[in-house]
Amino acid sequence: MRIMFVGDSMTIGSTGDFTWRYRMWQHLNATCGDSYRIVGPRHTLHDPAADAATSHAYGDPGFPREARRHLAGWGEGWLHMAPLIGEAMDRHEADTLLVSLGLIDLGFYTDAEQTAENVREFVARARAATPHVRAVLMPVIPNVRAAADAAFGAQCERFNELLAKAVGDLSTPASPLLLASEPAGWETGHATYDGTHPSAWGEHLLAGAFADAMHQAWGVGGPYRPGAPQRAAAAR
Repeated sequence: MRIMFVGDSMTIGSTGDFTWRYRMWQHLNATCGDSYRIVGPRHTLHDPAADAATSHAYGDPGFPREARRHLAGWGEGWLHMAPLIGEAMDRHEADTLLVSLGLIDLGFYTDAEQTAENVREFVARARAATPHVRAVLMPVIPNVRAAADAAFGAQCERFNELLAKAVGDLSTPASPLLLASEPAGWETGHATYDGTHPSAWGEHLLAGAFADAMHQAWGVGGPYRPGAPQRAAAAR
């Protein structure tokens, strides 16, 4: 199993973060042994000072470079990842995608319907590269803007409806798609450090939602068992 994380700022993380990718790596080590690899063209965090993905300062310096691999970017969404996914899969031979995208699209680039079309384009390009690819897709998790801006909140809800429909329409036995559940207990005051980006506990919740979807549907690993919440080194 060759896993690629695909996401936006919530997935790439920022200087000092552990990231939910790290939490998933810990979980996979505990439940899958050496039957998997994490792959992808990128490995850094976003550095706020440089406003670029140049940081190597993960919350745990022992997080190995080979496990830091991903296809995620600060300010990138379905619109940006659809053109990249085919080449990334060809190059890194990914067969399992864990995808968390959409909030940035709806916030700055595309409406719910356009974003859903980009989801379908993403899946088509992924399958053109790897016909047997399987993927877990995370719905948009509402942030503080969605709570304060009714129109934006409605777009998030509409997109999640369209995402569920796309998963239902496009999933096949040869290339299954799963819609992850929004992480149980997600509250912006506890699960995020700024109303959007995951705190240490939010990282566990995100990893757990992906891990439980894979375990329940595909028998991958086991149920997610978070350890004691940790705080990122960047003093959130």
